[in-house]
Amino acid sequence: MDQDLLFALARIAWLIGAVAFVLGLIRMNSPATARNGNLVSAGGMAIAIVATAIYLLLRPAPAEGSSGITGWIIIVVGIAVGGGLGLYTARTVKMTAMPQLVSLFNAVGGGAAALIAIDDYLGIAGTPGLVANVAIVLDIIIGSITFTGSLIASGKLMGLKITPSRPVRVPGGQITTAALALVMVAAAIFLWIGNYSVPAMFLILAAALIFGVTMTLPIGGADMPVVISLLNSFTGTAVAMAGFVLDNPVLIIAGALVGASGAILTKLMADAMNRSVMNIMVGGFGGGEGTVAAAGPEGGSVRSIGMDDAAIQLAYASSVIIVPGYGLAVAQAQHAVRELAELLEERGVTVNYAIHPVAGRMPGHMNVLLAEANVPYPQLREMEDINPEFDRADVALVVGANDVTNPAARRAGTPVSGMPILDVDHAKSIIVIKRSMGRGYAGIDNELYVNPKTGMLFADAKQGLADLVAAVKAL
Repeated sequence: MDQDLLFALARIAWLIGAVAFVLGLIRMNSPATARNGNLVSAGGMAIAIVATAIYLLLRPAPAEGSSGITGWIIIVVGIAVGGGLGLYTARTVKMTAMPQLVSLFNAVGGGAAALIAIDDYLGIAGTPGLVANVAIVLDIIIGSITFTGSLIASGKLMGLKITPSRPVRVPGGQITTAALALVMVAAAIFLWIGNYSVPAMFLILAAALIFGVTMTLPIGGADMPVVISLLNSFTGTAVAMAGFVLDNPVLIIAGALVGASGAILTKLMADAMNRSVMNIMVGGFGGGEGTVAAAGPEGGSVRSIGMDDAAIQLAYASSVIIVPGYGLAVAQAQHAVRELAELLEERGVTVNYAIHPVAGRMPGHMNVLLAEANVPYPQLREMEDINPEFDRADVALVVGANDVTNPAARRAGTPVSGMPILDVDHAKSIIVIKRSMGRGYAGIDNELYVNPKTGMLFADAKQGLADLVAAVKAL
């Protein structure tokens, strides 16, 4: 086949793949079509990969014979191992561990993009062109920062000892991080003005890897949803840079889509916390999970209620708003809460779910969790939409949510001051299912718990909801 025609057909296939990425991203805008959007995007990637493989097989072999059998063995083994691990983890990971998995995927994407750039730079015999040089250096920087930053974020979500969820001050603090940034900038300029230096390239690599650690360690667990979204944007940008390095338009388009959508999502989530992205990355908000308090917040007392009392309030209400949080995910109680909601609806109760933008440990965590339990999409209400409904709700049932319901956010001088919250305290009655009086990731007591309208139902979320279902059925 003519080489020009073969290349044109490959380009057309790449364009079809890119269009599939755009259509898939559009369909991910709604929970009802998100799963289908994933399939459309995956189909686009499959088309791009197959087209590239066919193009490499049919084109004339380069004079140096670089496309020999060894290269194809590496490619096939890489696809088999990577695809197999991806399929296995996607099918076996628990919904509670999904944020950690997403963060690890970010690390893999960033690391792969950086390796592509490193290999390309080492393969250059002389000084590369300016465009290629800029793309290579940016790919190494962004990909390396994403790699180590995502690993640290994943470790924080896992609660590892070496990466605790609380902010960890690095030696030298922000001065160290700023110094690393200056090293990267200076070395990048040195390469961009026409110098070819492998030591300078490795200096950039080392500084970027360390920068990812020093940037992420000081950030507390409460900000991890925003950090994951930002690192996801970095991954897309690194992939786009890899596309420029390889002169592959499908990588450029796919990376640009991920980078842009991730940046927009990061901005939206930062706005939902009423803070700037820079403030989140520098401020070290989120004190880590607090210890169990011996008493409620200062200035009030906690009222505990029994299972039967809670069941009566829910069963004879006209409107109930369920507020899910990370505790629901930890207990894997999404199916139990759906069962309770369906039972209440059979009794004529109107049930909705209040979804805070940063509830959980990754963007859209609660939506994903409840969708997995087949909760009807129309019942998942965003914060701006559901907040006016709390004034008319008979009962607000809080399951594992903490900081996103804390009225202290409306008052100055607290770690959550200014953060928009769900107006749970406006409901006529409030039931909070919680194992203990432990604090959330912001490290402060929740003033909602001492509200006279609040009844604390101390139980594991899954078991507590199962007991509530039994109690409601017994009425």
